[in-house]
Amino acid sequence: MKVDGKPYRTIWLASDGKTVQVIDQTLLPHAFVVRDLQNVANATNAIKTMVVRGAPLIGAAAAYGMALAMAEDPSDAALAGAHKLLLDSRPTAVNLRWALDDLRALLQPLPPAKRREAAYKRAAEICDEDVEICRRIGENGLGLIRKLKPRGDRINALTHCNAGWLATVDWGTALSPIYQAHNAGIPIHVWVDETRPRNQGASLTAWELGKHGVPHTVIADNAGGHLMQHGQVDFCIVGSDRTTRSGDVCNKIGTYLKALAAHDNGVPFYVGLPYPTIDWTISDGVAEIPIEERSAREVSHMTGRTGTGEIATVQILPDGSAAANPGFDVTPARLVSGLITERGVAAASEAGLLALYPEQARAA
Repeated sequence: MKVDGKPYRTIWLASDGKTVQVIDQTLLPHAFVVRDLQNVANATNAIKTMVVRGAPLIGAAAAYGMALAMAEDPSDAALAGAHKLLLDSRPTAVNLRWALDDLRALLQPLPPAKRREAAYKRAAEICDEDVEICRRIGENGLGLIRKLKPRGDRINALTHCNAGWLATVDWGTALSPIYQAHNAGIPIHVWVDETRPRNQGASLTAWELGKHGVPHTVIADNAGGHLMQHGQVDFCIVGSDRTTRSGDVCNKIGTYLKALAAHDNGVPFYVGLPYPTIDWTISDGVAEIPIEERSAREVSHMTGRTGTGEIATVQILPDGSAAANPGFDVTPARLVSGLITERGVAAASEAGLLALYPEQARAA
């Protein structure tokens, strides 16, 4: 995707062949800053603090984190230590574990002298693969969009959180079909949930849609149901941080409420996801997916730009009020109209997913 006319991915290797560079997403939309990750600690911190975020991008950053670790020390102890350090950085997105296990399986049999080169090569492959996967998700989602019969002169989509190119290496998951529809000349407009408490919709989705020229309107999280009741939403589309083999979808907190509203109003509710987001080891998302409890400060404080152009953080809660901050919720498969993957669109069920991924049948 492009920023002010220049093409970018969200993560790339610097010219020195070692340093990993990423866009600092904590500063968007008010500042575009590129950060250098020079060691595994830098990569871990970037994931923890959400300098990089979004399940596919977290996986890519973790892969490069392993490469950075091998550049410093390719020993068995360093390999095990880097795997644990990065795995503990965030608990919910399964792409993190997938990428780390992939790198560990590749590197463990190799002599230490060959691990650095192999790690960097595999991390780059994971990034390239993610771009192609997201492009295919977009193509498959575009097919669904072409079949919609809008109630007005444009197609209205509703999103939650950020599942665009900022959440992946490029294209995005949920936003990839929207970009491809826009590029194809289909009149599409996006209702962008602000997505409290971190406001990834208002800060990130609106920013990247605007940079690409896609018409959009930011709304308060609680406005989605009202818009659906009044026929102003043709379909909902979100991403996923972990999807169970039965089709339950774990995504940013508030997704479940949008799915309930969509179900009540007969609005299709789609999920865009790549295969590493499917956790074939679990079936019951509510019972089995660990939900990250984030800092209460994300609820009690907000950051924005003042009238003088300064970036400021202000407290919005009364002194002494406690705040809870679960980062994700689980949408049961019964509320999901379809899972849009790189292989096609699956029913949100074990049978639906296995029809696209028959090689996983042995794990059933």
